[in-house]
Amino acid sequence: MKFEQGVPVQWLAEFTGATLKGDKEQIATGINEIHKVTKGDISFVDFEKYYNACLNSAATIIIINKEVDCPEGKTLLIHNDPFSAYVKIVKHFRPFEPLNKNISDSAQIGEGTVIQPGVVIGNHVKIGKNCLIHPNVVIYDHSIIGDNVIIHAGTIIGADAFYFKRRKERAAQYDKLESCGRVIIEDNVEIGACCTIDKGVSGDTIIGMGTKFDNHIHIGHGAVIGKNCLFAAQVGVGGKAIIEDEVILWGQVGVSKDLRIGKGAIVYAQSGVASSIEGGKVYFGSPVEEAKTKMKELNWVKRIPELWEKVMK
Repeated sequence: MKFEQGVPVQWLAEFTGATLKGDKEQIATGINEIHKVTKGDISFVDFEKYYNACLNSAATIIIINKEVDCPEGKTLLIHNDPFSAYVKIVKHFRPFEPLNKNISDSAQIGEGTVIQPGVVIGNHVKIGKNCLIHPNVVIYDHSIIGDNVIIHAGTIIGADAFYFKRRKERAAQYDKLESCGRVIIEDNVEIGACCTIDKGVSGDTIIGMGTKFDNHIHIGHGAVIGKNCLFAAQVGVGGKAIIEDEVILWGQVGVSKDLRIGKGAIVYAQSGVASSIEGGKVYFGSPVEEAKTKMKELNWVKRIPELWEKVMK
C-alpha cells in the first residue's frame, strides 16, 4: 500500500512506541510485505532467520524486534512486537469504512457497465466500461476492475487475507495481520459464480487480462494470475503464488502458496501443486509430476497384484 503523502519516521516511532536507529530523516511512502517492498516502504521482521533478507531488501524502514547494525541508507524501528506495530500502522492509514448503501458514493463505474440487483460495491472501487456484474456480487473497498469484465452471481472480490500470527501464551491464540492490499482484475476477464478472490495483505492480488474462471474458485492473498489462463471449477490457489500466462488448471487442482507455475503449463484435475513447476508441460498427480511419467507409474501400480502372484508361485 502506498500512502497518500509521505510519513516522517520520527512520527512513526512516536506512533508505534519504537526506538529509532539509522537515518532519522527518512520519509516513508508505503507499507509492504518483504516480497513486495520497494524503496520508501516500511516492512517488518520478527524472526531472526529472516533478519538478513529483510535488512537487505528494498525496504527503507524496517520494524525489527532486536537491536542490530543498521544498513546504510535505512532506518530501523526497534519494537518488542513488530507484528503489532505493523498492524497499528495499517489500521491507521487504511481504516475500516462502513457502507450505508449498496453502492458507495466514492465508487467509480464506467459507461455501459450493468450492475444487477443485490450487488454491493465498496468504497473507492473502480469498475471499467461495459462490465456485467451479476446479482449478489460483493466487491470490497479499493478493488479495481477493468473493461469488459463479467462477474457471476455470488462472487466475492477483495475479502481479507488469511494471515495470522500464533500467540501460544494467549487463550485467543491467533492475531490477524490486517489487509491493506487490493484486488486488480484486468480487461476481458470472466469470473464464475461463487468464487472468492482475496486482497493482498499489503500488495495486490492480480487477475490478468483475458483469464477465465469457472465457478467455486478461490484465489489467495497476493497471488498473481497471468493473462489468458483457464481455471475449471473448485481450483484453489494459495497466497502469493505466481501463475504465468496461458496456464490451464482443471477441476479441483490445489496450488500451494509461494510458488510459480510456468507459462503454458496444464495441470489435470484433482492434482496438487506443492512446489514450482516449469511451463509448457502437462502435469498430473499429488504432488504433480509430468503426466506421462505419472501415468506409467499408475500402470505399474495396477500390476502389483499380478506381479505379487507371480513372485508367490
